Amino acid sequence: MDTDRKHITSESVNSSLDLPMDAYSQNSNDDLKPRKHRVYKSKVFIIAISFSSILLLVMTAAFIVHYTVGFPSSLLPEEGEKEALIMDMPEEQREWVESGLRELKTAVHRVDNKRRAKNVILFVGDGMGPNTVTAARIMGFKEEGLMSWEKFPDMGLLKTYCANKQVPDSFSTATALFSGIKINYETGGVDSSVSLGNCSASLNHEHHVQSILKLAQDDGKLTGFVTTTRVTHATPAALYAHTPDRRWECEKTMPATAIGEGCRDIARQLIEDPTGQKINVIMGGGRQMLVSNVTGSLADPIDTWSCKSADGRNLIKEWASVKKANNEAFVVAQNTGELEAIDAENTDYVLGIFANGHLMYDFERDTSAKGMPSLKQMTLKALEVLRSKNQGFLLVVEGGMIDQAHHRGTARKALNEVLAFNEAINATINALGRDLKDTLVIVTADHSHTLSINGHAARGTDILGVAGNSKTEGTPYTILTYGTTYQGFQADENGMRVDPTLHDTTDWEYTQQGAINTDENYHGGSDVTIHATGAMSYLFHGVHEQSYVAHAISYALRIGRFRDSSIAESLAEFLPA
Repeated sequence: MDTDRKHITSESVNSSLDLPMDAYSQNSNDDLKPRKHRVYKSKVFIIAISFSSILLLVMTAAFIVHYTVGFPSSLLPEEGEKEALIMDMPEEQREWVESGLRELKTAVHRVDNKRRAKNVILFVGDGMGPNTVTAARIMGFKEEGLMSWEKFPDMGLLKTYCANKQVPDSFSTATALFSGIKINYETGGVDSSVSLGNCSASLNHEHHVQSILKLAQDDGKLTGFVTTTRVTHATPAALYAHTPDRRWECEKTMPATAIGEGCRDIARQLIEDPTGQKINVIMGGGRQMLVSNVTGSLADPIDTWSCKSADGRNLIKEWASVKKANNEAFVVAQNTGELEAIDAENTDYVLGIFANGHLMYDFERDTSAKGMPSLKQMTLKALEVLRSKNQGFLLVVEGGMIDQAHHRGTARKALNEVLAFNEAINATINALGRDLKDTLVIVTADHSHTLSINGHAARGTDILGVAGNSKTEGTPYTILTYGTTYQGFQADENGMRVDPTLHDTTDWEYTQQGAINTDENYHGGSDVTIHATGAMSYLFHGVHEQSYVAHAISYALRIGRFRDSSIAESLAEFLPA
């Protein structure tokens, strides 16, 4: 074979090119051609590709860590390192660097709670605008302090205008908060097709809006509300009533034509209608709306600013009769002692009516067992009753006297009511304990007031004190004033503004001066803050319409249009996340 290959002539090779070559011949022919260098098999190429792949993997991992885990907390200085970092700083700088690092550490370690909410507690500070919160914070905790809710991880702003006004009232804003629909000024529980005082339009059920309280009831959850105002007042009434006029708390303020058309007052809707009858906890004032011809006293006066029933009814007794007929465990409480005595485990319904009108301001109430309870006491007892059944609950708590004090121009009372509101919230958070992970707690306001904080008092000055002197006449002015005012437009016999230092500006009854004289201090139109913690608190994150709150709560609780199927409800008991 070797010999034959040596004797092959060029002629025979050339002639073979005209013939089809078999596989062996093709391979043999290839072997005779010079081999080309294969780059993709070279060592340099393999090393470059390997290095590039490793680099790409590292970059991808870093990208994932950066955008899912966040800024690594390990880069924050530990206690010893922090001391080394700031030890050479002047004391004036050190204070702010330390506080900045504390806040940064909180921000870096925060984790969104995406568990579905089993419970929701909504706190509403009536009239508690941003300036009111700031002033109360300074009064209670100095400039560097914080309210309990200002430590919550999530917050945003709410736009408070209503359907037909830039500056709203409490009924329209409460309906937006509780029902997710913006409506007309001084109406409640009805959409914007219903104008103020239009009874016939309000009777059209197609234009009724349903509150989160009713949706929670439909889902089998317990419900309740607590207020320091009348239980028929604008904010709580938006939870259960449908009416074209907030003044219709009892029959006395209703036009005869409206009664003739079939409209019922707010008190009757609370006691007689299904939504009101299903409310497990009702606490506040307003006896003169529910019971006819009640008499007042120094400790519990008649509220002359509002309605007083005179039709001979006693809706408290009617409420108790219905509960008794249905064999339901209920309690009627009328003072602090009766409230504290309630056995939450064995009580399904509570009607606590503690005053003829609004409750007393927190600083002036009788703190004995015969007196009116504080917002904190009412809230904690409501929480006991609602938690005892383990069904999930929705509780609305209103600090209503903040607004009432502002309307009268008495800033100190308003700020003190904010501090009482803060105590109720702080006590609630402490009482929830581990249950906070399954509870969405929200703190907001329905609207603001025209309170302003004026410059330029020194840090540490009493917030109720004097800021400086006016440029025109040199008269002192207080740190707090109002834009619109009730008895605060104060001029002397020469038409000059009265010197506030002639009075005790820290007195409970002192009325802050204001720019525009009105029959009472009017609301302000600024945005209000909303703060949240617990289950799904991350839903509050920016500038929202006020009506967004009801939709967010419905989503967190899975009620209304977000209601789960029965299977999903069962699974949620085991897999709440």
